[in-house]
Amino acid sequence: MKDAFGLPQSLLVLGGTSEIALATVRRLVARRTRTVWLAGRPSPALDTAAEQLRGLGAEVRTVAFDALDPESHEAALGKVFAEGDIDLVLLAFGILGDQAHDEREPLNAVRVAQTNYTGAVSAGLVAARSLQAQGHGSLVVLSSVAGERARRANFIYGSSKAGLDAFAQGLGDALHGTGVHVMVVRPGFVRSRMTEGLAEAPLATTPEAVATAIELGLRRRSETVWVPGALRVVMSALRHLPRTVFRRLPV
Repeated sequence: MKDAFGLPQSLLVLGGTSEIALATVRRLVARRTRTVWLAGRPSPALDTAAEQLRGLGAEVRTVAFDALDPESHEAALGKVFAEGDIDLVLLAFGILGDQAHDEREPLNAVRVAQTNYTGAVSAGLVAARSLQAQGHGSLVVLSSVAGERARRANFIYGSSKAGLDAFAQGLGDALHGTGVHVMVVRPGFVRSRMTEGLAEAPLATTPEAVATAIELGLRRRSETVWVPGALRVVMSALRHLPRTVFRRLPV
């Protein structure tokens, strides 16, 4: 169960090598979290992440999970929930893709969509059902400001995040009153391995800053978290610009 401050004692990360997710786990382990499941494709990176968290005092286990294999999600997540209640599920997997290349290779664009949206729909519904069955818990979904309005520079990625964001909001509404809390996190440009080599956008942030915002959101039981918070105003303005004006912006 969560502690008096709304922080989890146990959590499951879907996307166990995500820099944002691991920054969040480290922050929560420093508070109260003691049991951590890292779900991802078996790899040295996943094993290393688990060892580092054990070094911080957490009990860490790994489970094989592939976003592109929805038929396996029921079994993978069922294995975790069979071991005991989970206070927090952090849905953190996703890929950026290569916009220019993916426009020329539609199958690559489909892989981005299947990972970021289809895989998240499957895993999100399975996790939500398990949380609802135990009667409590939070599902935190890492979305992106890119989903607020599709930009020419990354509309494939942005459209997949738009779908994910809408799905997570609807899921939160469906679970309202069940004891399960859904929180959508919308970071801007995050300095990480995924964005290495890309031109940095204004109001860029870090995995650690996103982790701090997630912790605060959990304490407040927020439904939507923007990182940094100023992006809420910026994206509201961009969302309402006429397309003829929006097209001319250097975004």
